[in-house]
Amino acid sequence: MSIRPITDTLRQIAGGTLLDNASEQLGELVRAIDANGGSGKLLIEVTVKKATRGGAMLVTGKSTLKKPADEPMEAMLFATVEGNLVADDPRQQKLDLKQVPRASDTPPSSLKTA
Repeated sequence: MSIRPITDTLRQIAGGTLLDNASEQLGELVRAIDANGGSGKLLIEVTVKKATRGGAMLVTGKSTLKKPADEPMEAMLFATVEGNLVADDPRQQKLDLKQVPRASDTPPSSLKTA
């Protein structure tokens, strides 16, 4: 008898739930890396233990997902002499900007060429 593929055994653990969960976790990992970069891990752990009677083996499995950390959020702020952080540079003069009203709704006249 030849060696069976490990996926055959993994499919038996918890009625296939281990492989289903691991498959979903792999998709989640790929999406997280695609969005944020970095790297992560999907660990599948299988424990085999001899049963107390009948020559059977107790096989348990667990899958663990380690996603990359989310990108840190940031803001560019300026320090004041008091030690506060503000959005506008306190060393720069404020400009008193005003909106210019429209002259009228008539279209501009065309220029005549010679």
